[in-house]
Amino acid sequence: MSWAASPAAAAGGAVPGDEPLGPRRPIGRGRFAGGSLRLRSVSTFVSVAGTGIIWLALLGPVIALLSHLSWNAITKSLTAPGALDPLVISVESGLVTLGVLFAVCTPLAWMLARGKLPFPRVWETGVLCSLLLPPLVIGLLLVFMVGPYTPIGSLLADLHQSATNTFLALVIAEVYESAPYYVLGAQSAFASVEPRLEQQAGLLGDRPRRVFRRVTLPLAAPGLAMSLSIAWARAMGAFGAVIIIAYNPMGIPLQIYTTLQETGLASALPYALVLLVVALPLPLAAYIWSARAGRRRRG
Repeated sequence: MSWAASPAAAAGGAVPGDEPLGPRRPIGRGRFAGGSLRLRSVSTFVSVAGTGIIWLALLGPVIALLSHLSWNAITKSLTAPGALDPLVISVESGLVTLGVLFAVCTPLAWMLARGKLPFPRVWETGVLCSLLLPPLVIGLLLVFMVGPYTPIGSLLADLHQSATNTFLALVIAEVYESAPYYVLGAQSAFASVEPRLEQQAGLLGDRPRRVFRRVTLPLAAPGLAMSLSIAWARAMGAFGAVIIIAYNPMGIPLQIYTTLQETGLASALPYALVLLVVALPLPLAAYIWSARAGRRRRG
């Protein structure tokens, strides 16, 4: 008698229906995966929709400006005699402001980033305090610091200069309104540079100034450009401190304000567009450069 279940089994062959079974899928796993995928899709849609709403809300003022402007209104306002003189003054004062910030505030930002100053928290607190001061308060305090009846004002008078209602006063107001933005941004840019690279350059015989010029500054350049561009936009739009100590010569923000007061909102909109066109391209270009430099650095 053969104990084999069939001749094929007795011969060592496989019996139909007795093939080894693969790993069984748990019951309901497909439904769970499909539900998770749908939940993920809904979450992505909600996130994108919410981001779009926030983006549109932030751009709402710009959209409103463009929707209430006409080409005829723009040409009529900007072709009037002397209409662009305040813009020229703002551009000139803004460029001088950037030069002052780069020359004076860049060393401060580098020393803050490298911890070269004693009591670093005290220095950082001073920068933050100047950042948090309302612009109108800055203007009021500048009157007591550089006004005509102060020691600095008397010194300027001896040099036949004045820090009130002059081009110098406009530059001073713009410097005080934009300097904290540049210092904090430049500090972050310098902090992103690896100190190890500076140390290696020093070991190769480079002096500190040469290391700063050939290693630190090029690596921090995208961040510095971003910080300068933000300071540029801040200086171009400076109003609070300017209206207190530098009502004349009139820059583009004061022109918007006086036009609004004299002839109404509609006639001030073309000058607002001019301010945006002049102030925004530089920060946008610096942001693109900084983003690309960051991607190249990450590999």
